[in-house]
Amino acid sequence: MKNISQKQINEFYRSLYLIRRVEEEIARIYPTDKIKSPVHLSIGQEAISVGVCEALRPDDIVFGTYRGHAMYLAKGGDLKKMIAELYGKVTGCAKGKGGSMHLIDTKKGVMGTSAIVGTTIPLSVGYAYGLRYKKLDSVVVSFFGDGAVDEGAFHESMNFAALKKIPILFVCENNFYAIHSHHLNRHHSDNIWERAKSYGMPAEKIIDSDIFKIYELTSKYIEKMRKGELGPVFLECITCRWKEHVGPNDDFALGYRNENEVCEWMEKDPLKKLREFLEPNYRNAIETEVEGEIREAFQFAEESPFPGIEELCDGLFKE
Repeated sequence: MKNISQKQINEFYRSLYLIRRVEEEIARIYPTDKIKSPVHLSIGQEAISVGVCEALRPDDIVFGTYRGHAMYLAKGGDLKKMIAELYGKVTGCAKGKGGSMHLIDTKKGVMGTSAIVGTTIPLSVGYAYGLRYKKLDSVVVSFFGDGAVDEGAFHESMNFAALKKIPILFVCENNFYAIHSHHLNRHHSDNIWERAKSYGMPAEKIIDSDIFKIYELTSKYIEKMRKGELGPVFLECITCRWKEHVGPNDDFALGYRNENEVCEWMEKDPLKKLREFLEPNYRNAIETEVEGEIREAFQFAEESPFPGIEELCDGLFKE
């Protein structure tokens, strides 16, 4: 972290704290049935989105998965519109029709998330191809989980991006499980990053959700992409989701993983590590400000109206 300033560390902490507390509040409220869509929480995986997105410019583009709250917020997505979307309200980022798994904020470069595994990977490659065609130096980042590696769209996208030398950053958030299936029950070996490398692109594996390393590698590769010196790059980031696949609870009773596995990751929580780099009074000021923003966002969602029946087909077709 020799090239990371105190100001950047402060920004890392603010973003991480915001995401963590938003997710915790969603988990608290979810049982009340005020939230009208399933939620796939990012708790435990936030450092990946923050480390990557802090290295991006406002005009850079991100595509994500159904577990996309962290990516959306790390890229600067509107918090009020996100919570309103979860509540199914017309003021949501998708007018209350998409829910948690379909977040979008094009003004912030969040081009969308999808409930279908792997589907945003080819979309991100196409978008990056278009940016290069227009001779723009904006960069596209494609976030996906280890489950997406099983999809044909993943391999087709890797091959095409490498073939055309498209400047795009692929970020695999490997939390080991596709729902309840461990990746070693689906793959011959633990070598996702090596598979990407076989397509002819630089690929690296980052363990322990090291936010500083994620940021430094992202910055290094994206700088080369902007200069036209580099095509696609693949980062496999090892992580852990603390909650169940979908929902606000623990899921150890299901038997596919044990509590110790998650507790080991909780001991390495990047948020706790970052706290040590901040002066206490300044840290408290950040936390107080963030808590206020979260209260306002949930109040906004509570007070917003649901879409009317007359809006049922609005936005479905391009006029």
